[in-house]
Amino acid sequence: MEPSREDLDPVSHVLDCFRLRGDSGYGKEAVSQLEHALQSAYAAEQAGGSPQFVAACLLHDVGHLLHDLPEDAPDHDIDDEHEQLGAAWLTDHFVPEVVEPIRLHVAAKRYLCAVDGDYFSMLSPPSVQSLHLQGGPMTPAQAAHFEKHPHFEAAIQLRRIDDQAKIPNLSTPPLTHYRDHLSQSLIARGSN
Repeated sequence: MEPSREDLDPVSHVLDCFRLRGDSGYGKEAVSQLEHALQSAYAAEQAGGSPQFVAACLLHDVGHLLHDLPEDAPDHDIDDEHEQLGAAWLTDHFVPEVVEPIRLHVAAKRYLCAVDGDYFSMLSPPSVQSLHLQGGPMTPAQAAHFEKHPHFEAAIQLRRIDDQAKIPNLSTPPLTHYRDHLSQSLIARGSN
């Protein structure tokens, strides 16, 4: 159910996706998909994140907007694999500094559950439910391998922002505020 790509530049296409489906619920959290995305981007921006990191935070859950599964898919033991879907959808247009933290943000949750004794207790109930579907905490070997990924640090930062961006009625800049962040995060065309 993704919007048509005809005559849309990648940034407009992404923004239209949020306009069309962003009002859908963010699982069982008290915010919508768009509210969660805006809160994530705003937190990254307030922390001084690069345009690419802010874009990654805005887009990290775009995969939830691309499938036709019901919002209660986790209740039916279905993992929508939104991180892979979103990264695949963005990879032709956005730089790896955007795409890779998105691809890795679920793995980052699994990692943090394995290495941070306090992290699991901070997860919301819907996030605990999805953790089970996503493979549970990493093994020590998986965690050691994950730490070697070049986008490991950004994925961890994004994950921590993701976990906090669930505040009902939080005031944030509008979606259009992030157009420049997205534009600055596109793959340069014709530079070869």
